[in-house]
Amino acid sequence: MRFVVYGAGAVGGVLGALLAGAGYEVVLIARGEHLTAIRRDGLRVLTPDGERTHRLPAVAGPAEVDWRAGDVVLLAMKSMDTEAALRALAAHADPTVPVVCVQNGVANERAALRMFENVYAVCVMFPATHLTPGVVVANSSPVPAILDIGRYPDGVDMTAAAVAEAFRAATCHSLPRPDVMRWKYAKLLLNLGNAVEAVHGSVDGHEALLGRLRAEGEAVLRAAGIPYASAEEDRQRRGTILQVRPVAGQIRGGGSSWQSLVRGTGTIEADYLNGEIVLLGRLYGVPTPDNERIRRLANQYARERRPPG
Repeated sequence: MRFVVYGAGAVGGVLGALLAGAGYEVVLIARGEHLTAIRRDGLRVLTPDGERTHRLPAVAGPAEVDWRAGDVVLLAMKSMDTEAALRALAAHADPTVPVVCVQNGVANERAALRMFENVYAVCVMFPATHLTPGVVVANSSPVPAILDIGRYPDGVDMTAAAVAEAFRAATCHSLPRPDVMRWKYAKLLLNLGNAVEAVHGSVDGHEALLGRLRAEGEAVLRAAGIPYASAEEDRQRRGTILQVRPVAGQIRGGGSSWQSLVRGTGTIEADYLNGEIVLLGRLYGVPTPDNERIRRLANQYARERRPPG
């Protein structure tokens, strides 16, 4: 089994390095200055326990991959980049290649299933940071991530079990789950705060707003008849597995949306987090004013390349 990591940023870069360290063959797909730095200097992975440089094959797109039987694609870009990535992938990869969505949000799997037969969803709990070209940071140690996986839309098969085994070999916690989307919708509710963190920065005092965002999300999911794991189930799954610790020379200032604003990418994933709740609310007649407002603000910040806060 060879892993083609499509999107070698915070999650994809750290996960690709961990899989390589566990003995799996890995190819990274990256872009821009990040790709240039990886090709020139290798991928530097910083952790609370030290750092390591991985010399891994890195390419600019699916056209440069020497596709072979046994490949597994790990999609790790943010959701707003998924559609373009899938079109590029479909032009060069076999339609039966397993596509594993190691991404926040719940729209990626459906998009992938339009073009590929074998699609897998991963509920991603992965404190990681990417702010500098050629450098990714794993902020939790000794366990870097929880990556439960299942076939989309439901079920578990040999591929899901094999990928879960690979994730475990790479020191992550991973369970095959036939109802993995129930867990991804629970994670979506948690990710509704990403845009708040991006717009306001990492400050206290937003509990009331976060509560309203979640209440709108839960109301929408109930109206749509979409099951989701409870907050208590989520707390039990996480337990004390993830231990975010200081990394020398690095500041863990915020999550993925916050990092997008720090890097000034011009885009942000709010349309696929808060925007998913807004979309479902419009479909099922449930008002979602707070999610809509923070979605608009986050996109405005990204377009204007404002810093967080």
